[in-house]
Amino acid sequence: MEGVCQGQVYRALPRLPEANGIKKVLLKILSVVLTVFAVLLGALAILICRSVSWALKTWSDLSIEEIVYHLKMPLEGTNSDMIMDYVKYCVILSICVAVGLAVAFILVRRRKRIYHITRVTTVGTAVLIGFLAVQYFGNTLDIAAYVENQNTYSSFIDDNYVNPADVTLTFPEKKRNLIYIFLESMENTYADTENGGAFDENVIPELTELSKENENFSGDQDVLNGGYALTGATWTIGAMFAQTSGLPLTIPLDKNSMGTQEGFFPGMTALGDVLEQAGYQQTLLIGSDAAFGGRKLYFKQHGDYEIADYNYAVEHGDIPSDYYVWWGYEDKILFENAKNKLNLLAASDEPFNLTMLTVDTHFEDGYLCSECPDLYSDNQYSNVMACSSKQVTEFIEWIKEQPFYENTTIVISGDHPTMDSDYCEAVDAEYRRTVYTTYINSATEVQDDVYREYSTFDNFPTTLASLGVEIPDNRLGLGVNLFSDEKTIIEEYGLEAVNQGLSQKSALMEGLIAGLNQTLVNIDIMPYNIETKEIEITLSDIHCGEGMTGLLCGVWSDKEQKDMVWYDAQKQSDGVYTVAVPFSDFSYKNGTYNVHIYARMIGNTNVFLGSQTVKMEDTIYEEQKNVSNNAAIVVDIEVEPYDYHTGKFDVYIRNLVSEYEPMALQCAVWSEDGQEDLCWYEGEREAEGSYVIHVYARDFQYKEDQYNVHVYGIDDEGSQVLLGTTVGVID
Repeated sequence: MEGVCQGQVYRALPRLPEANGIKKVLLKILSVVLTVFAVLLGALAILICRSVSWALKTWSDLSIEEIVYHLKMPLEGTNSDMIMDYVKYCVILSICVAVGLAVAFILVRRRKRIYHITRVTTVGTAVLIGFLAVQYFGNTLDIAAYVENQNTYSSFIDDNYVNPADVTLTFPEKKRNLIYIFLESMENTYADTENGGAFDENVIPELTELSKENENFSGDQDVLNGGYALTGATWTIGAMFAQTSGLPLTIPLDKNSMGTQEGFFPGMTALGDVLEQAGYQQTLLIGSDAAFGGRKLYFKQHGDYEIADYNYAVEHGDIPSDYYVWWGYEDKILFENAKNKLNLLAASDEPFNLTMLTVDTHFEDGYLCSECPDLYSDNQYSNVMACSSKQVTEFIEWIKEQPFYENTTIVISGDHPTMDSDYCEAVDAEYRRTVYTTYINSATEVQDDVYREYSTFDNFPTTLASLGVEIPDNRLGLGVNLFSDEKTIIEEYGLEAVNQGLSQKSALMEGLIAGLNQTLVNIDIMPYNIETKEIEITLSDIHCGEGMTGLLCGVWSDKEQKDMVWYDAQKQSDGVYTVAVPFSDFSYKNGTYNVHIYARMIGNTNVFLGSQTVKMEDTIYEEQKNVSNNAAIVVDIEVEPYDYHTGKFDVYIRNLVSEYEPMALQCAVWSEDGQEDLCWYEGEREAEGSYVIHVYARDFQYKEDQYNVHVYGIDDEGSQVLLGTTVGVID
């Protein structure tokens, strides 16, 4: 259409949509999006709230370490009943809330003011509910402390860990068989107080007698005793891992899922590895899917176990193909399958290790099989525990009747304290819950008949010792051979301190997860230098990432580290670091010295890199080795009687006649043939040609004995010259 205006021609433009119409459409779309968001947020808040409630109701002693571990593991093998319970308790209600909110918004969609208020209220309430649920969950599990620990390196594990790969283990000529039975959620708590439990009535009487008749390390006390389940060992795979490796199953937050790893702690040596190398045939027998929690992966990698789980039973016709109860099949069938498996293993000429895991006593309330008597009508879990006590004991009695029993050791251990939500709620908070433990037909006896405080880490070396295996120093992993008199980490540091040390990050654990074998630093220790009286340590090939500001070297010989001395390593021009350790810092005492190397990082944190030991056995020279032939020496050496008031005896060196005056005098004192208790002392000059040396009984643990006393002069070149010998007595 054309028109004329003041002589000009114009053409009309096409009409555009009204701006208000576009705005209305956009606002309507935005309103729908916000409404959908409000519905989903409301449903999510209910899901979070119910999930928190369900988790804390289902697991009474849930730990953040367990949650992190399972989040990094596939869900394969999870109990379908547990999944359905979660769906019924959490998911269905969340879906109902979503549908209800959607219907509510539809009903009020034409009443804009109410519609808007409902939407805002829904979002605000959902955020508040979700926040409070997460906060409650975080406070209950102390997630803040966990996160802090995950950002703090501790040397506790690194300092106390003994790598089994570095220990020479000696098996007896005729190797003993092993039957290791993990009892699900079985703890000493279920016995009566008279027998060391916490209940008024003993619901596990047969197991109680079985433990007391055999070895549970209660010493001369006629009660139950067992190991504490420490941090990283409070759920089934964590417990199995701890008892067979002496380590906690802790995985750093910043590490990949275990499902993406090439193996299950490939840098670690466990019980299965040791027995496999010794020629054992090994089987893991369980009534559930071994894939759950990584059990199959762990036992296949560390010992190449035959995995006889629920799936194995179906494939081999041990149970009907459509049979499934509880987690797979019940313990009644497990023990029958175990008898058949034991007969097959015993028919071989090779020693065997049959490791079993029961399941009927799993929370919540356990599985009541057809053979369980109704002894506690109002308490199913007590009936299940009583039934398990009877079944396990009957199985042990069957084993004792078999020909292979004479050369077989049986270890029975609860895996962890129960997670049942209410079964132990009446137990006194001061009562320390421990897992059920007993060693049957052991090849070793305890050295000291005393009550031991120990953890499930100690099962690792103790199990090997019960097979007659000789373990130098009686330590493997973080565990101690309980048949020996070595202190456990709990006896040495206390339960709380140990759990704190286990909760923090460890460079050693990170290396074991990654498959590293402690090669973060190359440590070369040179022989003792007679002239400088020092040990020189060279550190090279250091791998600790960015942020290293220096290296620290800790050296000690005392088991309790009372004589520990720290040294700063000096960086050399070629990039290596050196440490000079003056032997005078340790009074020239012979023995085995521990050398631990740490990287000092930005923020004043220390990361453990590696360790070595060095034996000092040649610091006392042969009598005439360094005697100077250029000067005649005359000296009187007199030892005063021991003074118990001052706790010492004095050595007087008088009338020293020589062509030279020594720069210093040193005195070596020892009582044992191997000089293991040797101590060095510096002489105090009293006058020209006269010195005194104080020898303290405390340096020898006040041991009453006759002591060798060798006196040396130090010439101006730093060489030792033997001046004379005598003896002293501490009485």
